[in-house]
Amino acid sequence: MSDERYMRRALELAQLGGGYTSPNPMVGCVVVHNGRIIGEGWHQQYGGPHAEVNAVAAVADKSLLPESRVYVTLEPCSHFGKTPPCADMLVSHGVKDVVICNTDPNPLVAGRGIKKLTDAGAQVKVGVLEQEGLELNKRFFTFHAQKRPFILLKWAETADGFIAAANYKQEQISGPLARRLVHKWRTEEQAIMVGTRTALHDNPQLNVRAWHGPYPLRVIIDRALQLPLHLHLFDGAQPTVVYTYKQQQDQENLYFVQLQEEAPLLPQIMQDLHQRNVLSVMVEGGTYLLESLLQANLWDEALVFKSQQKTLGEGIKAPVMAHGRLQGIQTLGTDQLLHYRNS
Repeated sequence: MSDERYMRRALELAQLGGGYTSPNPMVGCVVVHNGRIIGEGWHQQYGGPHAEVNAVAAVADKSLLPESRVYVTLEPCSHFGKTPPCADMLVSHGVKDVVICNTDPNPLVAGRGIKKLTDAGAQVKVGVLEQEGLELNKRFFTFHAQKRPFILLKWAETADGFIAAANYKQEQISGPLARRLVHKWRTEEQAIMVGTRTALHDNPQLNVRAWHGPYPLRVIIDRALQLPLHLHLFDGAQPTVVYTYKQQQDQENLYFVQLQEEAPLLPQIMQDLHQRNVLSVMVEGGTYLLESLLQANLWDEALVFKSQQKTLGEGIKAPVMAHGRLQGIQTLGTDQLLHYRNS
């Protein structure tokens, strides 16, 4: 039980890096000596020191490390990337006891970090709170297992099942608590995707205004390049990728990717986003794009705000969740938040 206790603390620390570590995973580390935590840390920023480095740096007396047990939520890296290998760092400090939550699915690691530790004589235990670790880094594990980003669908619908008014007229469906939560989510996902109609009729900014955190990559599908460049999405304020069948010159912070018309659209987009190391995408509409992803089974979770008061009577119907598994329902003011997983 003590192993689970300290690993749970490491998982708590890992969550502090949410929104800042992509395309790296969230990782936490705890150093324990004689039942007392003497150092802890987490991966705080992509390109910055990893969790193990921060935890070891926090240990005041480094001579205690050979007699300590190190808890880390993901297998220590074994290769030179933005930073040196953490497995080598632990070995250099004489660490002989390491407990790991999950092995690393990244082909650059994938067991090599564990091998470096065991080859140096360290005892390694793997799989403590494994399911919790998989849930924490579901974006990272999906990215490597499926060779595509983790796909989160999000929409708001009225009490009578509409996502927009007739002629795509924009209507405020969800309340202030829901809107604030959406901005928090935007800081946690690496990219936000919309289709042509949403971009044209809603003119969204797809930035972060009601929360503090990093801006996401904006992803737009505009097959015929029909969107006018005066839209907020083309203001150059944050990196933006447009997927199209037409050829177009890139601009500052605005990148056009020409796709093949004879090939399926969505798999091409997912492949390109994977090559760009985009771990996760939140899809914010509209109905056509959302339903296309649902029908193609190209989604992992869906978050649906269902208004308990707002009705339209007619308009654009909300997507139909036919195969999702309802995980939970939460009340937010006048809205219900329904959380689905792809079953």
